[in-house]
Amino acid sequence: MKKLVETTCGLLAAVALFAIMTLTFFDVGGRKLLANSITGSLEMTELLMVVVIFASLPLVSLKGEHVVFDSLDGLLPRTARAVQRVLINLLCAAAMLALGWLMWRTGGEFLETGETTAQLHILKAPFIYGMGVLCALTGLIHLALALWPGFDNSARHSGDAA
Repeated sequence: MKKLVETTCGLLAAVALFAIMTLTFFDVGGRKLLANSITGSLEMTELLMVVVIFASLPLVSLKGEHVVFDSLDGLLPRTARAVQRVLINLLCAAAMLALGWLMWRTGGEFLETGETTAQLHILKAPFIYGMGVLCALTGLIHLALALWPGFDNSARHSGDAA
């Protein structure tokens, strides 16, 4: 399951990032060489950034690469660090699952009203739904990290390294 998440989310983020790079290259080139930029390039970049950011969330959580304030962890006993890890992952799981649910609901509202981008008139709902699914996936990853210590097979993230 971890490999599927890593491959799917990694590919999604990579394709979106490559698309941003390509779009920016041609937009700047067109602006400088032809005095004409690509219509809606800013909107497309914004939508693609949403894909990059939200596809990366599950990967960052899965690999334990969030920004961490751990300067006091060395003072805590191993048991306290283990409890801390569980509580933090449960809190993150609850927040991400709630956010996923809210985004899914918002996606439904956007679909119902037909909300689109201003210039290219691209439906926003699929992007909001995608954000909701990826937030929920991130929440499930945190839940697994909290409930199954073996799910995170690297001791460096839990602070339990010798």
